Amino acid sequence: MKVAVVGATGLVGTKMLQVLAERNFPVTELVPVASEKSVGKIIGFKGMPYTIVSMQDAIAAKPAVAIFSAGGSASLEWAPKFAEAGITVIDNSSAWRMDTTKKLVVPEVNAHVLTAADKIIANPNCSTIQMVVVLKPLHDKYKIKRVVVSTYQSVTGTGIKAVTQLMNERKGIDGEMAYKYPIDLNAIPQIDVFLENGYTKEEMKMTNETKKIMGDDSIQVTATCVRIPTMGGHSESVNIEFENSFDLNEVRSILSASPNVIVKDDIANFIYPMPLTAYDKDETFVGRLRRDETQANTLNCWIVSDNLRKGAATNAVQIAEYLVENNLI
Repeated sequence: MKVAVVGATGLVGTKMLQVLAERNFPVTELVPVASEKSVGKIIGFKGMPYTIVSMQDAIAAKPAVAIFSAGGSASLEWAPKFAEAGITVIDNSSAWRMDTTKKLVVPEVNAHVLTAADKIIANPNCSTIQMVVVLKPLHDKYKIKRVVVSTYQSVTGTGIKAVTQLMNERKGIDGEMAYKYPIDLNAIPQIDVFLENGYTKEEMKMTNETKKIMGDDSIQVTATCVRIPTMGGHSESVNIEFENSFDLNEVRSILSASPNVIVKDDIANFIYPMPLTAYDKDETFVGRLRRDETQANTLNCWIVSDNLRKGAATNAVQIAEYLVENNLI
């Protein structure tokens, strides 16, 4: 199983290599790909050295699967070229997510839609992934009408430049800014660019991607996305209105039995999920489960997940695992 990782030197690409190794994905040969300035450099994977190659050389190497984390423009240009060569692409950018001809996949939710004919598969937005992992089993049971979500997103979602900005600010060092404003001791209610409707691109991703992944356009989603100075993962306050009534203990049981969901909901002992809880873990954590007392059939909860792992690298690797297990590549 020859595997290419495109964007292998970035925050997410580095995490992809870590996850591939940790999960013992059957890599027989790694093809690491990065920008032209990194070509020829050596990186390590499972104790072995590998030389970073160009896009063209990666295609010529004919890997079975290429996991992309190189940005939207690179994905738009190169993913079709990999696909034309018979290579299955799992793309972590936003380039293909809302393309009606491409599948948008969270394995716990909708891996069953994948076929051998899918040569470009989209990995959803990190905030959307962790939310739908929790929403899906509840939707199956109670049918969701509407979701109101506010996110508290880690600087790691922006990349190494943002991490450096935060650390520089904590040390009192002037440096390059990833954001328009300081991030330390601050919260910035803007993630991605503003659109004509007043929402940011990130907020509309959560709305549109949720419907596509869940396979139900009737689910209404409204989001406010905020960047905060944390490192371990993204957090979300989620208000879910169902068509049907629910029992809180049954909700806890359903979520506890759901794949890769961990319920941490014991307020008597101050147990609830936090970014530190999720750091470097693949699971999605949920807690603060309580009934919305202002509206019928409505649940409040708090969802946390490591945005570099489940929100990006792990989800992509899980898609690859599904393809291998079902002989789709």
